[in-house]
Amino acid sequence: MATVLYEQKDRVVTITMNRPEAMNAIDPETHEALVTAWTRFRDDDSAWVAILTGSGDKAFSAGADLKKMIPAGFTGNRSYNPVSHTGLGLGGITRGLEIWKPMIAAINGFCLAGGLEQALACDLRIAAPHARFGLTEVRWAIMPGAGGTQRLPRAVPLARAMEMILTAEPIPADEALRLGLINKVVPLPELMPAARSLAETLCERGPLALRAAKEAVIRGLSLPLDDGLRLEALLAGTLRGTEDAVEGPKAFAEKRKPTFKAR
Repeated sequence: MATVLYEQKDRVVTITMNRPEAMNAIDPETHEALVTAWTRFRDDDSAWVAILTGSGDKAFSAGADLKKMIPAGFTGNRSYNPVSHTGLGLGGITRGLEIWKPMIAAINGFCLAGGLEQALACDLRIAAPHARFGLTEVRWAIMPGAGGTQRLPRAVPLARAMEMILTAEPIPADEALRLGLINKVVPLPELMPAARSLAETLCERGPLALRAAKEAVIRGLSLPLDDGLRLEALLAGTLRGTEDAVEGPKAFAEKRKPTFKAR
């Protein structure tokens, strides 16, 4: 059985972590399969938006499979790199793999440790009401190592991020929504339809503009304001030379739906 499923409908790709018997935990094989899936999405011109989810109705992902990853990666040798030979973060998207196309996390249950870190690496997050969110690593004398200590404090107030990281206690979906950690809570049967509807909305927008805007936001977070404004101006100027940038205003003037081609 494949540990990661990759499906494409029109311009939307759905990547599913497929180990429901293990709460969709990431073992080395699943990690490699996710890297392959995300690289395929990044490089495929026909794919504009991705949805990441987990199999079943219990878990999005419980993070790294401690039974398989910890013995291999935590040996007492501090020079040993527990991440696979690809050199990328857990699941590929948490470190080292730049993807400027929009990514949506459809969170169908427990979203813990590396599972939450993968969700945080996505741009938009929709959750079922029974989903729970936490960085639970310190409970087991390890720490978040796939972006959790960096992305969570950028997503929620610092005091709450510190509480989640240091106590290792998960929070429910309604609290995650109040904190701004997720965008929306919908009933489980509506989760994937809601994610697909959001993806289809994004596919109606200018694809190159979406990618440039995402890049401006992500890169700008680590820049002083003046440098961020220069980056924004550079990316906006580059967009003006694209075919889509001609089509968009033309369609607006002609009162019709634009036809974008990502070029």
